[in-house]
Amino acid sequence: MIARLRRAVLAVMLAGVPEAAAHDFPSDVKLNAFVKPAGNRLELLVRVPTAALVEVEFPLRGPGYLEMSRVEEALRSAAKLYLSDNITVYENDTPLSTPRVVALRISLPSDRSFVSFEGAYAHMRGPRLADGLDLVWNQQFLDVLLEYPIQSDRSDFAMLWRVDRFGRRVSTALRFLPPGGATRAFEFHGDPGLLRLDPRWHQAARRFVASGFWHILEGIDHLLFLLCLVIPFRRLRPLVIIVTAFTVAHSLSLIASASGFVPDALWFPPLIETLIAVTIVYMALENIVRAASGKDFGGISRRWIIAFAFGIVHGFGFSFALRESLQFAGEHLVTSLLAFNVGVEIGQIAVLIVLLPALGLVFRHVMPERLGIIILSALVLHTGWHWMLERGEQVARFPLPTLDAAFFAGAMRGVMAILVLAGAVLLADALLRRWLTENNSATDDAEQTRRRP
Repeated sequence: MIARLRRAVLAVMLAGVPEAAAHDFPSDVKLNAFVKPAGNRLELLVRVPTAALVEVEFPLRGPGYLEMSRVEEALRSAAKLYLSDNITVYENDTPLSTPRVVALRISLPSDRSFVSFEGAYAHMRGPRLADGLDLVWNQQFLDVLLEYPIQSDRSDFAMLWRVDRFGRRVSTALRFLPPGGATRAFEFHGDPGLLRLDPRWHQAARRFVASGFWHILEGIDHLLFLLCLVIPFRRLRPLVIIVTAFTVAHSLSLIASASGFVPDALWFPPLIETLIAVTIVYMALENIVRAASGKDFGGISRRWIIAFAFGIVHGFGFSFALRESLQFAGEHLVTSLLAFNVGVEIGQIAVLIVLLPALGLVFRHVMPERLGIIILSALVLHTGWHWMLERGEQVARFPLPTLDAAFFAGAMRGVMAILVLAGAVLLADALLRRWLTENNSATDDAEQTRRRP
């Protein structure tokens, strides 16, 4: 909320300045950082492009060259304004005090010391650039070494990384170097929220439950599919079966994607997005045709199989949103995947709690049920059709895959997976039919017993 407010204020400020000044605000900024706890201190090394420091007045000479002999004060001002005031480090959920600026300096664009922590640290301790160099102020790097006092380098550390001051689109490559452990690399865009550098399982689970919940609520295509899926079945038992099938299916494809059992080609994400639109169009058309013809909707068995098949496709769509977030899971990948699915399920339940009573009121007081199904499905169909065409155009831009050994091997794996899933679906459908038949028979027997004098 604070980050959104700050971006809004910044946009208003930019709107009031001359056009040339507004253009100075950079569009794309890349930050590099290392975090290393050691003993009773935590070191934070950050590299920032000077082009992002538009609020700092650097001492200049000539046609915009940095006056290196007088730049120290401006660099300290930049370190405070952009880093110390906008980065909060937590130790065991307690915010640390303001860091001490250990070193800062201007570096050339050709400098490659930030490839590793050791190289960056040695660079910060090495000699500065000479005063007489002709360095254009917005074509260099600002490197800063901050030091925070901590109680132990084995504590739980987290960060709030607020970057809206730097540019319109900011990406960060951050590497955490815990004592005696492997380096953990993060790469994210914008403000990632509270970034736990080595999360516990319950912290990762909480983050991904929230992520799944908000993803389903903000994913309009998934919501429209869910509407078409359940609109003819508003009783509790059919809904439980249908929604459970959809959840199990997208859980399987989500786990398969996270485990690397899907193509990593550039054409795969737009293909899945196109197929998601196809599922919406299909469900809307089926609702319209069956409602207009007066036919039933094929019973629970048919609808849950459709929900399962299309849930596989939607699960791959979920995985694209989850792909960048999985770096925040730490060592708890499986826990985070399950937590994300729980969040999606909670989101679906929340939507159904609101949707089903609303549909009941519409069909009871506004229009007949079959007419309502046709009208609502037609509105969804209109949106889904446009999505299908737009996304299909993106897929068509990619060349056809090369028919080589790797392609056929991947195709065989896909066919085998489809066959296994098909067998499992047929078995589950047979068991479900038997259970429904036995349950209905028991209900009929109980009803007959109750009616006997």
